[in-house]
Amino acid sequence: MTGGLSAWTWPSQRPGLLSLTAAGMPYALLSILAAITLPWRKAHPVGLAIDVSLCVLAAAWMLSLQTLRRPSRRAPHAPVFVFGLIVITWFLVVRDGWFGFFSAICFGYAYSRLRWPWRLAGSSGIAFVSATSQVIGVHGSLPFRVTIFVFALVLDSLMLDSLMWLLWEREEQIAHNQTALAELSATNQRLEATIAENEALHRQLLVQARESGTLDERRRMAREIHDTLAQGLTGIVTQLQAAEQAADAPARWQRHVTAATRLARDSLTEARRSVDALRPQPLEDGRLSEALAGVAERWSGLNGIPVQVMTTGTARPVQPEVEFALLRAAQEALANVARHAQATRVGLTISYMESEVALDVRDDGVGFDATAPCPVQPGHNGFGLVAMRQRIEDLAGTLQVESEPGGGTAISACVPTMRALAGGS
Repeated sequence: MTGGLSAWTWPSQRPGLLSLTAAGMPYALLSILAAITLPWRKAHPVGLAIDVSLCVLAAAWMLSLQTLRRPSRRAPHAPVFVFGLIVITWFLVVRDGWFGFFSAICFGYAYSRLRWPWRLAGSSGIAFVSATSQVIGVHGSLPFRVTIFVFALVLDSLMLDSLMWLLWEREEQIAHNQTALAELSATNQRLEATIAENEALHRQLLVQARESGTLDERRRMAREIHDTLAQGLTGIVTQLQAAEQAADAPARWQRHVTAATRLARDSLTEARRSVDALRPQPLEDGRLSEALAGVAERWSGLNGIPVQVMTTGTARPVQPEVEFALLRAAQEALANVARHAQATRVGLTISYMESEVALDVRDDGVGFDATAPCPVQPGHNGFGLVAMRQRIEDLAGTLQVESEPGGGTAISACVPTMRALAGGS
């Protein structure tokens, strides 16, 4: 009679409806097999009592060492429970061969309760029980029955040991995948934390750039007020005091009043220029591209040099400080061309990219040595380029100057937008 083993595995011990159902399966199968035994042993009360006693022993064994305890492969009584149940099942098989079906329960317990490589020992014991159930009721000589038993034992051992090994390998693969997933999750969390930290650093850098730009602008205005307005007002006061003292001399009085009037007009011009430096009028009337076109048109009309203005990309509003910096860079570059380049034509290009805005100013003038340690144009102290570079770098941008004697000059300023600096936040 066959032991009825199939590819049945013991369910997970996690709580839930499936686990509760699986917990009752051994008792249900044992009850069915015991019920089958009753008609066969009805005429033999002693044999029936032995069979019932063995079934009760198996049920009590499972109840005390499995059902009422927390299942664990590390429990010291786990091997005792599994191999004890195998021995009880073997006695039942010897009494009645159909109890070989219960070896499937033993296989499930061996897989769920034993650790590797003890599982192979468990599957070998279960193969012995299964082979015994397969030769019960076989008639013939003793050598023939022994041969059948050995053949069945080898076949069942190969099948059950292979199945146990495949299940163990699958379990190891699942554990490996879970470990890899856990490591990947931890790596993703660290990466997200790093990205968040970088975004915070970018935002902090932007704030510092703003504060630094504001401070530099205040210092510049303070220097300009001191060097122009304050000195002009001082001169006006001096001239008016001199005119007061020369009240009896009309010629001297007129000269001092005229000088005071001229100083007042110059100071007013400087005041207006300082206000324009804080809030450039071209940017209040339109976008950066339009403001640059207006600046280039006025500069060309004043200096008689044609300027070609081009816009690449889709023109869009950007941060005021970015527009201000690029506008001032264009004005400074055009002023340098007018003073030093001796150019016949100028090209001005504003480029809108995904996360940057770039300004390029090119001329065909005399150029200068841009590879020198402190490159300056002839007759120029280079302060304009230095100020331009500082203004662009304060916004985390870059300024590149390409020039050579007789080869013209190209100035390229590139400034990231606020969204690029803040990581898209």
